[in-house]
Amino acid sequence: MRIAETVTFGGSGLDRAAGIRRRPEELARLLEDGGRVLPFWRGKPLLAGEAAGWVASGHPVLAAAEGAPVFLGLDDGGVARFAADISAWEPAASDLPEAGVFFDPTEQRHPALPGDHRFAELRGVMAALGARDAELAATAKALLGWHRSHRFCSACGAPSGMVDAGWQRRCPDCGTSHFPRTDPVVIMVVTRGDRTLLGRSPGWPEGMYSCLAGFVEPGETVEAAVRREVGEETGIEVGAVRYLASQPWPYPSSLMIGCHAGALSEAITLDPVELEDALWVTKAGVAAALAGRHPFIRRPRAGAIAGFLLANWVADRLD
Repeated sequence: MRIAETVTFGGSGLDRAAGIRRRPEELARLLEDGGRVLPFWRGKPLLAGEAAGWVASGHPVLAAAEGAPVFLGLDDGGVARFAADISAWEPAASDLPEAGVFFDPTEQRHPALPGDHRFAELRGVMAALGARDAELAATAKALLGWHRSHRFCSACGAPSGMVDAGWQRRCPDCGTSHFPRTDPVVIMVVTRGDRTLLGRSPGWPEGMYSCLAGFVEPGETVEAAVRREVGEETGIEVGAVRYLASQPWPYPSSLMIGCHAGALSEAITLDPVELEDALWVTKAGVAAALAGRHPFIRRPRAGAIAGFLLANWVADRLD
């Protein structure tokens, strides 16, 4: 797919500069000499308008940072980019999000920042960010989330420590090294003639339908995962499978592997644990949903690979 890397979070060409992650003196110099830090509060990046809210290393908002900032890479002009977790900061109780919601619409504002700066859910703004800010924000969110959920050594249970500028954790007791994880997920445009298969999971907002998706299991190829997931969830048999595009998806740490799958059957048998509904939708129907005009299917969330794949299927650009 020639336009594959135009998907949100991909294709900005960030120099991750992995070679300097083990040079603490150089990293310290880069941080102090014009480096910029993106603060995160409980998984939400700091935003300034419709851009990432970068601050200098000594900014007061970083006083609540837990540990050293993680190094993300070198931006254009050699500017070093970092991220810091300030989840220890406590905003006003009235600004706290509800627990267990599908999408958190609340925003938190720090008293040390200008009025247009706020912490907000990345899902809601990802399509508005520039390509470089989007890649940096996705990288930072996944990396900081991994540190928060992997504080103890899985080999011996002792507390581990961050090393290599945030790209590794090491256990001081048994010496085991731990690396950030990425979970592969297949997401597929399943087609039969001019129709595609869409489904909705239990608990999704009303009218939300999407391409089928599922995690790749150990010992499984991408193609096999596509066939298994479609078969398990809908009973549809899939033949040819081909790769289209991928998208880092930091919710919390997935890589969405977009594929095109040709259906060999069309009778749907739902797995009610996985799906609340599934249906075949024509190209005209998907086009109406993309335009916000479908009678019951809502427009895909801007920036998600599902909408990207469906829009390009409607436009005959899955090449």
